[in-house]
Parts: sequence; C-alpha cells; structure tokens
Amino acid sequence: MVEPLERIAGRKLDMDELKNTIGLSRRCSDLWEECLAAAAACPSPLTFFDATTLMDPAVIGRGTEAVIDLYRLLLEELNERIKRSEGAIEGDERCRIYWEGMPVWGRLSGHSRLFGDLGAAVIASTYCSSWIFSALDPAEPFESMARAYTELFAVRSENYKEKYIREKLEFFKRDGIVYHDAKTCPGNSNCRYGMVQRLQAHTGIPALVINGDLNDLRLISDEQTKTKVEAFIEQLEEAKG
Repeated sequence: MVEPLERIAGRKLDMDELKNTIGLSRRCSDLWEECLAAAAACPSPLTFFDATTLMDPAVIGRGTEAVIDLYRLLLEELNERIKRSEGAIEGDERCRIYWEGMPVWGRLSGHSRLFGDLGAAVIASTYCSSWIFSALDPAEPFESMARAYTELFAVRSENYKEKYIREKLEFFKRDGIVYHDAKTCPGNSNCRYGMVQRLQAHTGIPALVINGDLNDLRLISDEQTKTKVEAFIEQLEEAKG
C-alpha cells in the first residue's frame, strides 16, 4: 500500500519517521495501560467516566511526544492519589462496577453523578482499553501494525471476549458489571449471544443490562436507567452485607 499512499500524501515514505512514530505510539499505549490499571486500587483514583475523556489524547495524538508527557503526568497524579487513598468519587466507595460496552456519550455527566451519588465507583471498562496496542514494534512497522489492529477486542471471537472480561473482572476487584446494549453499535455491545448469562454463571458476579445508545439519545430512558441502577446497587450492597 506504500506506493498508492505516497501518491495520495504527495510525499515519499520516510521509514525512519514511521518507525519513530510507531515507537512513540507504543510508549503511549503502555502509559495509557498503566493509567487504566491504577483503577485496581481501592479506592479507585479514577472512574470509567474520567477515562472516556482522558483517553482522547491516545485516540487523536498517538505517535507524539506531547501525549507521552501528558500520560506521565497523569500516571504520577494517579499514583499520588493511591498513596493518599483518595478515591475518584465523593464519600466512601461502597461498591465497584465494571462497565462493558460503549459509553452513552450524551449522558457521561449524568451517569457519573448517578453512580457516584449511590457510592458506586464505575472503575473500568473494556472500551477505554481499545487504545492499547501492545503489539506495536518499531523494528517491524508493517507486521506489528497488522498484529495490533487485528488483535482489537471488538473483532475477536466470543470465546476470547469472555475470557478477557473474566480476567478484567478479577483484576479490578469489582462487585458487579453493567452492560450497555448500544442499539446502533452491536459490535461493541457484548451482552448478546448468552455472554451475560455465561459470565454470571462462571463468576457469580451480578450483572445489569442498560438499554440505550452511544449517540442516539432517543433510545435511552433516563428514568428507567435510574430505576434499574438504583435497584442494582441496592442488590450489590445487600450481597456484601
């Protein structure tokens, strides 16, 4: 693809520049992974809702020094919060939740307040990890890019997805899992084909499915979501005693 892309770009491929950019992208991915992993601390220093905005540099600025500097600062702050036992939600972290699926972009603030006011920290997600490309290797620019983009969670088998989510649920020490069934993005709605039932049977972790969409807010009922979330958090707290 190099030759046709050179014609489109109007410049020749600089292999050294490509390798350097891939190296920076890999470093960005590694730092972002470390930032997300900080949420395994109790209390968690960041939430899923924080991560959906903090991931923006990894999405649009990957391959630049500026993004690496930013995530180094973020990681330092998260580690300081962990040392101080400073959680991301106000008050006590009464329960910890893993979010599976896309966010409802038009309700980030509302959902953050909804869970936070109930003492529930939505600490992690599969979605925000979509910008971790651990296969990138500047020594093999083309091959590693191919591996990185074909290893993405969204294009993997149901067996792989189930194993991945089970490992994340254990790592983040969560009490429950919320699935967002986004009507216009079935590829990122991993609550179909029996996934919810299989994971709950294997892990014993309670689950809730929220119906909605990532963008079309006509497909989400705020009142229904609030009622379901409140009942779910009550269920989790009763299970913890």
